[in-house]
Amino acid sequence: MTSKERFTRMYQHKEADRIPIVDSPWAGTLRRWHREGMPENIDWTEYFDIDKTAGIGCDITPRYEHRIIEETDDYVIYTTAWGATQKSFKKEDSSPEFIDFKVNTSEAWLDAKRRMTVDDSRINWEYLKKHYPRWIADGRWISAEFWFGFDVAHSWMAGTETLLVAMYEEPEWVRDIFETYLDMCIAHFDRIWDAGYRFDCISWPDDMGYKNTTFFSNEMYRELLKPVHKRAVDWAHNKGIYAHLHSCGNIMSRIPDLVEIGIDALNPLEVKAGMDPVALKKQYGNILTLHGGINAVLWDDKEAILSEIDRIVPVLKENGGYIFSSDHSIPNTVSLDNFKAIINEVKKIGSY
Repeated sequence: MTSKERFTRMYQHKEADRIPIVDSPWAGTLRRWHREGMPENIDWTEYFDIDKTAGIGCDITPRYEHRIIEETDDYVIYTTAWGATQKSFKKEDSSPEFIDFKVNTSEAWLDAKRRMTVDDSRINWEYLKKHYPRWIADGRWISAEFWFGFDVAHSWMAGTETLLVAMYEEPEWVRDIFETYLDMCIAHFDRIWDAGYRFDCISWPDDMGYKNTTFFSNEMYRELLKPVHKRAVDWAHNKGIYAHLHSCGNIMSRIPDLVEIGIDALNPLEVKAGMDPVALKKQYGNILTLHGGINAVLWDDKEAILSEIDRIVPVLKENGGYIFSSDHSIPNTVSLDNFKAIINEVKKIGSY
């Protein structure tokens, strides 16, 4: 079967030849695998013979100036198109530090919103023309990569504290941010769709939790964010495609709301934060496609991770509705030998 066929059957809650296998190795993980014997001239998904996916994006930023402020051997400080000042470290696989945010008041947001215009130049048409035919020929699962919601607004534009306080004190401002981001996504992906480029689902990152709990209450979710999520889901369903949400952290308490608005798939099911994929399968397995749920902390311990796969995957794959991956990404502690063993085990245990 092709990847598109496997994914389709998982979303339909039907069995396939095996469960789809996808993941996101860090750049340092790929460099490690190359050092340990993976050829340089082959894509890692080809090397491991796992599923092929593709993503279509667009630029919805206010297009503020990108400017380098300072650069050393260890880091670079620069401004972003979202108006943030960011420090990126040159050490392998380090996380960036956000230093300052231009759009940190409702007044500053008005300027950003004014700059967020609908424009064909925000779509990389040449990239689509070049790659789309190959994606179709390969039988890839193609996702429209939306960019809206709490996570991307606080982390990339306004700052976490600013946005969380505003959700209480200036909810109309926050609602306008969420709605405007989504308006921009819909306007541009309508253009892509109308130009003849088809995608199988929309997906977006909206981390709403951390360890043990969520960033904000379910009541606040229902007031400010749930209607926006629902509008995105409805847009996808009206096109006959699926809606896939990525939300890190423990969002167990929010699952009923997500199911109610019609979310089709949920990722990454972060076990180390308190998510319980087996419980989710038992309660929602017939309506929610589960993606992930394999504790990334265990992946550098071959015996432990293979045991976990043998315990979890047979339950999650029942009657379809499961896509295999870690519960976040593949860190550079995972050797090439370990990952080979993981993939071999999943292909065996995950077959129907």
